[in-house]
Amino acid sequence: MSTILRRLPPSEATGLRTGARHSLAELYRPADLVVLGLGVTIGAGIFSIAGQQAATAAGPGVILSFMIAGIACLLACLCYAELSSTMPTSGSAYTFTYVIFGEVWAWIIGCALILELQFAAAVVARAWGLIAVGAITNLGVRVPDPQLVADILVLVILVLLTGIVALGARVGLRALWIMVSAKLLAIGAVIVVGLPHLDAANFGELYVAPKTLTTSPATVLEVLVGESSAFGWFGIFSAASAIAFAYIGFDVVATAAEETVNAPRAVPKGMIRSLVIATVIYIAVALVMVGMVSYTKISVEAPLTSAFRAAGVNWMAHVIDVGALLGLTTVILVLIVGQTRVLFSMARDGLIPRGLAAVSRRYHTPSRVTLVIGLVAIVLAEFVPVLTLQELVVIGALFAFAFVAAGVIVMRRRMPHLERGFRVPLSPLVPALSLLATLWLMVNLRVLTWAYFVLWMAFGLLVYLVYGRRHSLPRPARPVEPVRGRHRR
Repeated sequence: MSTILRRLPPSEATGLRTGARHSLAELYRPADLVVLGLGVTIGAGIFSIAGQQAATAAGPGVILSFMIAGIACLLACLCYAELSSTMPTSGSAYTFTYVIFGEVWAWIIGCALILELQFAAAVVARAWGLIAVGAITNLGVRVPDPQLVADILVLVILVLLTGIVALGARVGLRALWIMVSAKLLAIGAVIVVGLPHLDAANFGELYVAPKTLTTSPATVLEVLVGESSAFGWFGIFSAASAIAFAYIGFDVVATAAEETVNAPRAVPKGMIRSLVIATVIYIAVALVMVGMVSYTKISVEAPLTSAFRAAGVNWMAHVIDVGALLGLTTVILVLIVGQTRVLFSMARDGLIPRGLAAVSRRYHTPSRVTLVIGLVAIVLAEFVPVLTLQELVVIGALFAFAFVAAGVIVMRRRMPHLERGFRVPLSPLVPALSLLATLWLMVNLRVLTWAYFVLWMAFGLLVYLVYGRRHSLPRPARPVEPVRGRHRR
């Protein structure tokens, strides 16, 4: 028990034992972190999720759902900001948990992050393939076998982006700047072109009378109350849990801490700014979506595209296609980067094979683990129905959010002497609110999602007991060989 609950000293977490703090070249500056955050939080969902949730769950109240999800994620972001400013390492929530709660809990959070990031990369890649086929069709090109073409496109995009990440963070950062700028232009076009077509009557009252559904309860909350319903406050909060999928990803910014100049101050700023900007953009697009067409007439399959076509602006369909593809491309890219850094940290601690922590002398990146992550993403996207399991991404992220919120409270008590580049205001109130908001979003997830999550965690715990516990590093380890020819920007 003392072995599995041992805690990693903060000094070792930041690299004094393994040389970890200096094994990756410093690359990111505050503006780069904002782009990194926007790259992962703003995907194709911005063009569809508002309409889908308005039509099926919240009505015009979907605007409130975006605000609720945004506030919940902002509370979590503040907690991440404090811990990442104290421990600027690639492991993010995994390393925070190792220091604060102990090894076995760190492993569990590591499993949750793998579930979040690895599944998200596969889910988004599969969605990218389907949207790409749709975009080709919208151009008037006949696609003889859409499923086969989508499979090929998924393979191509994952191989391409995995290669970019493996070749070096600088290459990926340049590509990210270009694609994020382009997709923001597409989103700006949606807002500017859509504004003249808003009809105040479509907003009506944000609160729509609840409607009891005849289906069996699907979420944990519905099971507790004994019925399923849509719209009303129940629908608004239910939609907020689904919308949280769109916001999730800001935590990936914390995985870039080791590669950030002046990380204790830059990472919190980059993380918070990117999430605030993303929240404003999401709410603006939701206002346009709801204002252009009544929620009762929204097409669930292509809500924003159908709204512009109803307004007679057919050419916007192509802009939305381009924006969606660029949005998903940047999401996949940043997810692979984040997953690489988490597994890199776990390997460095010995919980998974240490060979995965090797840093390429030529490319200055953990290219070996990057290739493994890319291969797994390809297998999942091609052979697993990942689109039906996307809530696993949400529950994995929310589980980590809960530990980070609790970690701020515990760390303030256990280690008040540690230097912090950022401090959560009104602690412990804000971390406690973050924990409650996270738990609320989690009970609004489906029971089936919880069942899969428990099975995954049980499997992960078994792997830890068989391998991780025996190979972790309770004693000083060999330093990670420093990168030759490292450079600063």
